[in-house]
Amino acid sequence: MRCDLFCSVVDNFGDIGICWRLARQLQHEHQWQVTLWVDDLVSFQKICHGINPDFATQQQQQVLIRHWTAVLPELSQADKPDLVIEALACTIPSCYLHWMASFTEKPLWLNLEYLSAEDWVHGCHALPSPHPQLPLQKYFFFPGFTPQTGGLLREQGLIESLTKTSATAELQQQFWCSLGLADAMDYQQKISLFAYSQAAIEPWLNQLAAAEQTTLLLVPQGQLATDLTQLFSELKTGRLDIKSLSIRILDFVPQPEYDKLLACCDINFVRGEDSVIRAHWAAKPFVWQIYRQDEQAHLIKLQAFLDRYLQQASEQQKDCLQKLHMAWNLEQDISEEFALFSNLTEQIQKHNKKWQEYLIQQQDLASNLVRFSENKLIMSRNFS
Repeated sequence: MRCDLFCSVVDNFGDIGICWRLARQLQHEHQWQVTLWVDDLVSFQKICHGINPDFATQQQQQVLIRHWTAVLPELSQADKPDLVIEALACTIPSCYLHWMASFTEKPLWLNLEYLSAEDWVHGCHALPSPHPQLPLQKYFFFPGFTPQTGGLLREQGLIESLTKTSATAELQQQFWCSLGLADAMDYQQKISLFAYSQAAIEPWLNQLAAAEQTTLLLVPQGQLATDLTQLFSELKTGRLDIKSLSIRILDFVPQPEYDKLLACCDINFVRGEDSVIRAHWAAKPFVWQIYRQDEQAHLIKLQAFLDRYLQQASEQQKDCLQKLHMAWNLEQDISEEFALFSNLTEQIQKHNKKWQEYLIQQQDLASNLVRFSENKLIMSRNFS
């Protein structure tokens, strides 16, 4: 199977994070020939260090990477894919659609949607949508948390690998040393903080600094790291120590290393779509900052997720996680909510492990996508 996957990088990392994971899994686990079209190679390089932003075409981990520019290179019969994926609300160029329509046996066209826990997704997943002018039809494919959706990205052996890392001090120490953080294991609490801007973050940092237990707070490069550097000029060196709190700014690492980071931390703050899925596989207590939309529309999606995720949680856990998530997503001071959260982390981790077990009983997104696509192509060729 040949697949063209189109990715437009919107918020620097989330879109390309999802698409890069999917491309690799289709290639490595399902032996598909994947071409990943990306419009921002500079952002891509942050999570795949082998990318050269100056190259229009290059190979990475057996995936063909092509720079998606305003004018596409001329395509031939030999370039024809079996499947075209329009990922995460991007728009395939008109010239490419006309090229697709020119074939007698047309490629299958999937619209890979954003992750959602809302109930309406069940009725829309896998529905067809005919193009208004061209003889083409695309299908909506929704990631999700139930068997009625396309599932979540999950590579073979991932859970076992992260569980082993989380349970083995030697593996954790090796990982921290690889990041230049040989003293990480000396801290009683390690928190990863990948987030959009947070206007009221200072009181929470003061709370961590004044606590009895020591905390290592790991902040990947990005807007929040920039904001913290403006708040604390000493952070320009990449490190700031305030009483019990040590803040470190991290360079972006390849995705498998980020997965290990989540497994090695005690608490994970994650943002957008890619990192929250990885937080599920790490099964540690996490707080999700959902991608912001106008008029707070994203809070509806957040609430739908919390309702589903916390369905089997205790009332105390529900109340705590509901309040903490809402305060964090509204950029409010979370000191009070985090204090209760800290007292419940052991219980929350047990809940997250049960939630993870529920999710891994379902088929992963790449496998669902492969099965759906191959069945549709067989049907279309039988009736053509």
